Amino acid sequence: MAETSVDSDEECRISEGDYVVLKRGDVYKSVQVERRKKVIFEKQWIFMDNAIGVLYGSTFEVDSGGKLTLRNPINPEDPTDTKGAGLDNRHIVDDGKSQKLTRDDIESLKEQGLKGQEIIQQLIDNSTTFKAKTEFAQEKYIKKKKKKYESNITVLKPTSRILAMMYHGREPGKICHLRYDTLGQILTMGNIHAGSKIIVFETCAGLVLGSVMERMGGYGSVVQMYPGGGPVRAGMESFGFPKHFHSTLHEFPLCKVNALLSGTLNLDEKDMDSQSNGRSDEQSSSSQVSTDRPEESSSEPQSMEVSTDPAEAEKKMEKDKLREQKAQEKRARMEEKRKRLAAAAALLEGRNADGLVIASRFHPCPVLLGLLKFVAPSRPFVVYCQYREPLIECYTKLREQGGAISLRLTDTWLRHYQVLPNRTHPVLLMSGGGGYLLSGTTVSADAAATSRAQQKSSEPAAKRIKLDEIKSTSDSSA
Repeated sequence: MAETSVDSDEECRISEGDYVVLKRGDVYKSVQVERRKKVIFEKQWIFMDNAIGVLYGSTFEVDSGGKLTLRNPINPEDPTDTKGAGLDNRHIVDDGKSQKLTRDDIESLKEQGLKGQEIIQQLIDNSTTFKAKTEFAQEKYIKKKKKKYESNITVLKPTSRILAMMYHGREPGKICHLRYDTLGQILTMGNIHAGSKIIVFETCAGLVLGSVMERMGGYGSVVQMYPGGGPVRAGMESFGFPKHFHSTLHEFPLCKVNALLSGTLNLDEKDMDSQSNGRSDEQSSSSQVSTDRPEESSSEPQSMEVSTDPAEAEKKMEKDKLREQKAQEKRARMEEKRKRLAAAAALLEGRNADGLVIASRFHPCPVLLGLLKFVAPSRPFVVYCQYREPLIECYTKLREQGGAISLRLTDTWLRHYQVLPNRTHPVLLMSGGGGYLLSGTTVSADAAATSRAQQKSSEPAAKRIKLDEIKSTSDSSA
């Protein structure tokens, strides 16, 4: 029990090399904790050295040198002294003369080493209209000044919700404008859980992939289908997963899906081409060296003396060793890549995946129809798209060809509320849309086709039987 408590305590503390999320207000940024490394956050230099060993969720104050100072967790909510408030703001005139402190005075206070709270208190004391403002207006004034003069940051542990809010607030185009509530619905509709085999195709900077791996907890297997030359995993790396999480991740290029389905996939073809190119380059370089030698020997006798210099011979030996070392490293990388490709192909060949998740900027219809063949029957799938029309086309195709039931096309809507005493109301600024989701459950295509055929053939027979019965009853009554 003691060892487990120590391990859990270490997981809750910031360590060197961990990925963390810095928060100031509604602004987030993902960084890696390293000693003596400058980090730019909100136009300010920060050193993360003092954050090592501190619990996640701690709040720090940034001094003028960029060093972090841990704030006292037991802190009053409003340290400023208001000393009463007015009834209304009708007599307040915004003429710019209510503040006695000038810009130079505020800069001198900063140079003297005053903290943000002390500067805010000085601004309140030197304001001629602060006491005449209402209590709500005073809180709004203090909040505005805190945002300007207090340099506090909170260090958070990365989660799918926090990273989704970070990407959506900073660069929504990188994640196809995927909102965190839509991401939660994707994980729920896809039935992502530990021990399952999930196929993921996404172009959201690795955010969806990392969220799936986080939900699975390092148990099971994830096959990432990627377009182009290699997978993009910047968002997944920001989660800071342990090493055993990466052993569950596999990758497979989307361009080889048809070859895998038809049984013509050749894993050694690309590697053989690369190796032959490397050997041809080595042969060409050696031939150039051999052709250069006679020219040097036939030119002048002095060149023979230069070629027999031990220093140059040693340099040449070092170059040859370096070239051979690079070739070996390249062959090792290609062999490792071939093994990963073979492992991913072995997982897909069984066609027994437990789920499919698609969230990309490409048209989802051909990708969905191709990857559904790797999913076992009675398994969920979910497709995200920023627009509705591509998903309508997917819905129509699936209804025509069969292989899926319980098809649902939904959109997500989210609105934040301000919850304060006597001031609870919806926030005026809100997200226009969170995209659309197409979800369903796979079934055996053969069974679906036979059931449809039986249904079509049985309907006319039933109608004829009913008509015959009606005619017989009418004849008997007559």
